[in-house]
Amino acid sequence: MWVHPQFDPVAIQLGPFAIHWYGLTYLAAFGMFLWLANKRVRQPQWAAGGWSSRDVDDLLFFGVLGVVLGGRLGYCLFYKPDYYLHNLGEVLAVWKGGMAFHGGLLGVIVAMAVFAKLRGRRFFEVTDLIAPCVPTGLAAGRVGNFINGELWGRVAEPSLPWAMVFPQSGTADPRHPSPIYQFLGEGVFLGLLMWFYARSPRATGQVSGLFLIGYGAQRFVTEFFRQPDDFLGLRAFDLSQGQWLSLPMIAAGVAIWLYAGKTKKN
Repeated sequence: MWVHPQFDPVAIQLGPFAIHWYGLTYLAAFGMFLWLANKRVRQPQWAAGGWSSRDVDDLLFFGVLGVVLGGRLGYCLFYKPDYYLHNLGEVLAVWKGGMAFHGGLLGVIVAMAVFAKLRGRRFFEVTDLIAPCVPTGLAAGRVGNFINGELWGRVAEPSLPWAMVFPQSGTADPRHPSPIYQFLGEGVFLGLLMWFYARSPRATGQVSGLFLIGYGAQRFVTEFFRQPDDFLGLRAFDLSQGQWLSLPMIAAGVAIWLYAGKTKKN
């Protein structure tokens, strides 16, 4: 049985200034997005549409705003609405922790809609471009979660070869290393699926639809191994908040994928 290594969350200490590993994983996520998106815009179908590296830089700017603002507001609304309703001054206190993927996704959707409007492009054209470039960033975030020893899994059988004790959990119980599961699911698996699927011509919207389906499905599955937040526990039908938020995401992805395919045939 393994024990979490208890990494120092501070990667670099420069006098009074500290650079945390989690911050570095965000930088890695942004860097990988730039690299992959620039590879995408050089592909014939995107280059023919007038996409350039400058567009990629602007997409990253809009996307970062969407991730940070949406992720924080989503956490406040989806996970602790009563607390933040009575502590409005802490809504922007991101240094205290608390970001939600589903909120970040909604924030990015709004940001991409604004970008599309300003550039005179179709919304799903924009999201189809960036969708295959997102999973590597999600993977980087899960590496940060693991380094911090957070978002640990549910109690596992001691015989599980990769079961791990997370001291931050307050118990010595062996647990599923759920950040690793999510790294593999929403990072490696989803990244490969999206990249290879998007290499062939698809109806506008289908790449975006597959991303919603793929992320929602793997998140729904991996949540069975992740310990629910203490202040939330499990909801109806013994599903977690993350699973309930993933279901409409999957439904929307299926609807978008089918509608896009039908539109192409017509």
